[in-house]
Amino acid sequence: MLTVVAFIVALGLLIAVHEYGHYRVAVACGVKVLRFSIGFGPTLHRWKPKRQHPGQDTEFVIGALPIGGYVKMLDEREGPVAPEERHRAFNTQRLRSRTAIVAAGPLANLLLAVLLYTLVNWIGVQEPVAKLARPVAASLAETAGLRGGEHVTRAGFDGDLENVQSFEDLRWRITRGALDRRDLTLEIAGEGGRPSRELVLPLSRVEAKDADAQMFRKIGVVAPLTRPEIGEVMPKSAADRAGLRTGDVVRTIGSVAIVDGQQLREVIRASVDGDQPRSQTWQIERGGQLVKIDVVPEARDEGAAKVGRIGAYVGAPPEMVLVRQGVVEGIRNGVVRTWEVSALTVRMMAKMVIGEASLKNLSGPLTIADYAGKSASLGLTQYLVFLALISVSLGVLNLMPLPVLDGGHLMYYLWEGLTGRSVSDAWMERLQRGGVALLLVMMSIALFNDVTRLFG
Repeated sequence: MLTVVAFIVALGLLIAVHEYGHYRVAVACGVKVLRFSIGFGPTLHRWKPKRQHPGQDTEFVIGALPIGGYVKMLDEREGPVAPEERHRAFNTQRLRSRTAIVAAGPLANLLLAVLLYTLVNWIGVQEPVAKLARPVAASLAETAGLRGGEHVTRAGFDGDLENVQSFEDLRWRITRGALDRRDLTLEIAGEGGRPSRELVLPLSRVEAKDADAQMFRKIGVVAPLTRPEIGEVMPKSAADRAGLRTGDVVRTIGSVAIVDGQQLREVIRASVDGDQPRSQTWQIERGGQLVKIDVVPEARDEGAAKVGRIGAYVGAPPEMVLVRQGVVEGIRNGVVRTWEVSALTVRMMAKMVIGEASLKNLSGPLTIADYAGKSASLGLTQYLVFLALISVSLGVLNLMPLPVLDGGHLMYYLWEGLTGRSVSDAWMERLQRGGVALLLVMMSIALFNDVTRLFG
């Protein structure tokens, strides 16, 4: 139920903001708005406010299907217009007014993202400290010299280092670097009075088409530092059969010393020989005493390979820090984050077009609904971050030069501005059909990815 409610609230808010951008600028330009609709299909509710802007008689509608919305304006191309109201029709407006009205929807979504990121910055959010777990074996991080336990204080590209506020902040920078093929310089805090040192993470070597867990495994920075502690043990699991208990701290597995939860997970994953699990002797700390236990993990399929699983939560919660910013800094970072996410989204779309990024990065309504529920269950700030991310995606997507989207109309107006004449009706119809076909293909791929990701 939480997932459904969070999804509907998210869609309703983002669509309403988008359409309000069109509506408000249309009214400011003197265009008469006939209908403001959130959703399609059968009408659930309609009303006309008694007090409206001068000359407006707009009907507000909520449709049964919250998958989009529209603002219907007076337009000679869609019906007869009285001569005395012709100056208020959309199609009779100057080019700059029509451009502003069309661009206002996506820009409203981007402004909403700035507001949401700013609110999160002001409210503050608990995030893991940027202390690194032991990197994945033979990964870029291990090759670069990371061994686990390092506290990253600053990071940046091309020698321009900025403070790292949390592990999530560092993870975002690693994502940008990997997708843009840019090396990331890390400043590691010194221990025991020793000076800090710098280390370069060679992200330019990453062959990353998907911004997913496999990309981070190649890089090696997967999780923050945690204690190698056993959490909840599932009944009748490998951990339960071996006698592991909640609170056990793993010290060694065979001859390997275990220092953090991520390393423990990696050792468990690798505890298979071909298709068969491998019995291991674990030394655990329980109630201040060291105990040896033989553990036989279960072999589970993960893609084309087999990995070990024990059926227990592995690793204690990481050390947390409250990330909160002042008024001015919160606004500035809200603008910066919106710009960074927008730029990354555009680059990813371009890479998918030219084949440098996988189409698996396209997500549809099922994935959005899933993340809506998960983020809402984590608290207000996580849900606001989710809304900001989707708002950026909606704004950027609508600016794409597809004929059926706002970006397509802006493309028409660019042609009109350069040539002095509008796109002909015949060409408009051809482009609209092509745009609809391309959009349907994109939606089909996104839905296929959703089904594969959630149920495959």
